[in-house]
Amino acid sequence: MAIQHYALRYGQRRLLNRFGRSLPWLGATVALLTLGSTIRRKGLVCGTLDCALDATPFVGALKNIAETVRGRDFIAGRPRANAGFRMQNAGNVR
Repeated sequence: MAIQHYALRYGQRRLLNRFGRSLPWLGATVALLTLGSTIRRKGLVCGTLDCALDATPFVGALKNIAETVRGRDFIAGRPRANAGFRMQNAGNVR
């Protein structure tokens, strides 16, 4: 019984070490996907500025809290080209 216990603990430690080494890569991947999505939604300058403020430790936290309380973003995204057209013709679909 003791050998099984030690073997299980050994396997768990190896798995946790391997997962711990891959965490920075996973975090970097999520950060790059978020950056790309924000730039696509808000444009190059506004999206980069928004991500830079979010990445700054205390400024990003305060910005996110203020945006949550306010209910909208400080740095607005690009206006959608077809948004008005869709709203006007929404009731005329047959």
